Amino acid sequence: MTDKTLFERIIDREIPADIVYEDEQCIAFRDVNPQAPMHILVCPKKPLAMVSVAGAEDASLLGQLMLRAAQIADEQGYKDAFRLVINNGAAVGQTVFHIHVHLLGGRSFTWPPG
Repeated sequence: MTDKTLFERIIDREIPADIVYEDEQCIAFRDVNPQAPMHILVCPKKPLAMVSVAGAEDASLLGQLMLRAAQIADEQGYKDAFRLVINNGAAVGQTVFHIHVHLLGGRSFTWPPG
């Protein structure tokens, strides 16, 4: 048996988190190291390490993450001004290997990111 990721432990309520949204498919909580006034992580409850290992059967779930992120941004007062970031792999900054969308808002962002 493999060890649970930090996010699986949050989903299972083994670790506390400031949860802002939850349904049967996903959970969203505030990042403990925020990079913007709004920095929320939107995660599927299904354990998927990263986008590159997701399959066709995960398409609907991945779409739900985007829709929930937009809904949460609206609820947080950032309907028309937010950024979504998904890291895929350690080389680009992924530190928890459970797909998650960074929902960021409340400050100016530059392009290109990073």
